Parts: sequence; C-alpha cells; structure tokens
Amino acid sequence: MAHDPMQFPAVQPLDAHNRRLLDNVHPPAWTNPRPRDRYHLVVVGAGTAGLVTAAIGAALGARVALVERELMGGDCLNVGCVPSKAILAAARAWHAARTAAERFHGPAVSGDGDFAAVMERMRRIRADLSPVDGALRFRDQIGVDVFLGEGRFTAQDAVEVDGRTLRFHRAVIATGARAAIPPIEGVGGVECLTNETVFSLTERPEHLAVIGGGPIGCELAQAFVRFGARVTVIEGGPRILPHDDADAAEVVAAALRRDGVEILTDARVDSVAADGAGKTIRLTRGGESIQITASHLLVAAGRAPNVDGLGLEAAGVEFDEEGVLVDERMRTSSPHVYAIGDVASRYRFTHAADAQARMVVRNALFFGRGKASDLVIPWCTYTSPELAHVGLTPDEAREAEDEVQTITIPLREVDRARLEGETEGFVRVHLRAGSDTILGATIVAEHAGELITQVTQAMTAGVGLGRLGDVIHPYPTVGEALRKAADAWRREKLTPTAKRAFGLFFRTLR
Repeated sequence: MAHDPMQFPAVQPLDAHNRRLLDNVHPPAWTNPRPRDRYHLVVVGAGTAGLVTAAIGAALGARVALVERELMGGDCLNVGCVPSKAILAAARAWHAARTAAERFHGPAVSGDGDFAAVMERMRRIRADLSPVDGALRFRDQIGVDVFLGEGRFTAQDAVEVDGRTLRFHRAVIATGARAAIPPIEGVGGVECLTNETVFSLTERPEHLAVIGGGPIGCELAQAFVRFGARVTVIEGGPRILPHDDADAAEVVAAALRRDGVEILTDARVDSVAADGAGKTIRLTRGGESIQITASHLLVAAGRAPNVDGLGLEAAGVEFDEEGVLVDERMRTSSPHVYAIGDVASRYRFTHAADAQARMVVRNALFFGRGKASDLVIPWCTYTSPELAHVGLTPDEAREAEDEVQTITIPLREVDRARLEGETEGFVRVHLRAGSDTILGATIVAEHAGELITQVTQAMTAGVGLGRLGDVIHPYPTVGEALRKAADAWRREKLTPTAKRAFGLFFRTLR
C-alpha cells in the first residue's frame, strides 16, 4: 500500500526521507493484531509519554496495547524537538560563519546558504531516528500490541480501535496536544504555518510573521532570520517569554533584535487575510493601527490538549479546555484510567512526559504513590543564548519576599564566557533564606540547558548550593558560575560578628 500524501500534511514533501519516516511511525500496510482477552495496560497515544509507558510496562511483563491514530513518536520526533533542533543547529552554524570575521577576525563569508539542503538534512536525521519510536520495534522487540487507528473509550474498562475492543485493567491517556489557533478574524481563510507544518517548508520565506513570543515563536524566529528571512514577532503581552525571568527574557530579546528580528510587544492582532501570495496582518499597538504584509504566517500562540473524539465521557473521565483533570498521582476521575504528558500537565515538555510515564507505570500497575509535585522539572528555550529554568519561578520568588535569597552571577564575571565572547547572560539561584537550600534557578547562556541539569540534580538529591559549589569544575568552563554563586553565598554568611570572631582568633596566633 502506498503512502497517501494527504493523510499526514505535516510530513511533506513526500521524498525518500519522509517515506522512510512514515514506514516506521505509521507503516502504510500495517495490520492491527487480534486483541488479547484483557490487557494489563492500554496506552492511548504513542508520543513520548505513551511510548515510555508502553515500553516499561511490557519490559516488566505486563500485557500492553498501544494505540496511535497518527504518527508514532508524537510531536517530539515528527514536528517538535527533533526537527526544530536540527534546523536550530544549522542556523547557529550559518550565524557563526557570517559573524566570524567581525567577532574573531576570521575569514569573511559571502553569498547565501542552501535552505532546501538544511531542511533535507533535517528530514534525513529525523528518518534516521524514527526506528526507535517505530511500530515494528515496539511490536517485534518490545512485545507491545500496536494498534494504528482512532482509539475511543466505550466503557470504563474498554477502548475501541479499528472496530475491535481492547479491554483493560488500567489505561493511560497520553494523546498530547496540538497547536492552538487563536480566534482571530479571518484566520480560517488563511494558510497558516504551525509547528506541525513549518518543518515541511522547502523554500525560505521572504518575510515570516510570527504570532506569539513564547519558546516556539522565539526559537523559530531566530532560526529563520539567521537563514536570511525577514522576521517579525507579534506578542500580545509586554514582553516575550512571559513565563520566564524578565531579566533573562530581555537578554534573549536583545539577542533576537541584534540578529535582525523585529519584535512588536503589546500588540493585539485584529485580523489576518490572504493578500495575493502573502498574508496581511492588521494589529493595534499603543492605540495605533498597524498593517504588516508577510509572505508566511506562523502561529505559535500556545497548545490545545487532544481530548476530542476520545469518548472520555464513556470512561467517566473529566476534562476541560486545559486537558484531562488528574490528581497528584496522575489519576483521572475514573479509577482505572490515568493521564500523563501534554494532555494532562502544565509542563508540556518531552522530558516531563518521560518522567511522568516512569511514575505512572508504578502507580497504575504496582500501587505506587508517586506524586507529580515531587518531580523536579527544568525547561529550556533553545535560542542563542539559551534560557533555562528549574524550580521556583520569578513570580513565586517575589511573592515569597523575605523567605527567598537570590544570588546572581553575571557571565561577564566568568572567564570562559569572556573568552568565548558570550558575556550577555547570567546564572541566578533562589535559596531558602538562612540556608543554602536551592528553591530554583534561571540560567541564560549558551548551553544553559546543560548547566541547569547540575542544579536540577542538586535539587532532586537534596544537595544545597554549598555542596554544589564544592564540585571542582575544569577551568575554564561556564559551569564555574555555579561555584561563584556558592562563593557569593558563603561571603554573605560572613557577618560582621563572624568577622570579628575570626579577627580575635587570628590575633591569638603568634
């Protein structure tokens, strides 16, 4: 059976790489197995959350069924982490080549790059990675019954797919989320890009307008401007990255503007319309009406949970516009059904879905009592510089006031950052006042996602900033900023009384 080019519009063009991708994540000639009498676990959705849940359950000996209506691997493999990081890497390389002469007296670079080849490389790497999440591997190597088709609950202990009933002891909903399209006048009549279709481009946009200044919008805006496109970001709030530390977000905003991105904040989009080969966006900003005409429009204005068509009412599962409602142990209102990942969590990240999956297997099959609130979940926006965070948010730190001590180390005080010419950024750590207990941290720097892992590990293990500062870092590395933060905390502990006591001690030494 051949691939239907219209079945999965996000996987375009249908070249050899994408055909190979589809052969793995939605084989065209796939035959669903005959259902078992009853499964220990039925998992609906084969993104990260569902794949990890199914794999662990099967490895432990449970009878597991996995249901997917679209592409195994979910957003992360197909339209999220994997393709985005591939093109971000290419954009960084293009930028480094163009700026080498100015920054490091390197050779001058002229001419343009090959955007089509960048996207072809992304498709090739994505296809190379796809067997790990593929149907054949999960069936033949892991031992999961894989069902491709629409899954729908028909009872509190049954899911129907492809006309067959899968009865279960426990079920996990892991259907993820999709790009949300805001209610803007005319948006239904305009061909808009989302994170689910932008990676199908083969020609570089002349002018890309981006609605939304969150992580997806910022990452793609910077990538495309570095590829040579004109880019305008339209954000309704007063700043981009509104859920991150304001100081850190401003560092990222300055970097985007320096690269050439136009950022319009406090801008309300009133309407969009098709205008020949382009898109016209009308907005209001500061009481002034503004019109922008762009060749392409990318909507990056949030995510909507995939709950439609699941028959959740038949399963007794409560949900709202934010997703499936769960308790601390990821249990739904139905005693036999759990929900994890983007469909049920405010942490809509691949690594959060993975962590919740590992927890939910214990809770669902082995009477575990793991709680979502116990998970220490970092996040990272992969702009240049990256912005990473874990734990207490800036707003929570401000609300706590006297209960929180904040230490900030600017990167200009870190030797490696100066040597690399990457001094715009900082490491900021929030501590419980009067102790070195780490409540949260924000890092804005190149490779901040790698650095935040050290803080996350310390928080997970209950290690304070003092002990974290005892770790010996190779010199020179940006990670030394964490040691400098610990040194700053120790200096603040050295009160005038303590200094007088030390002075008295040393005066007694002869």
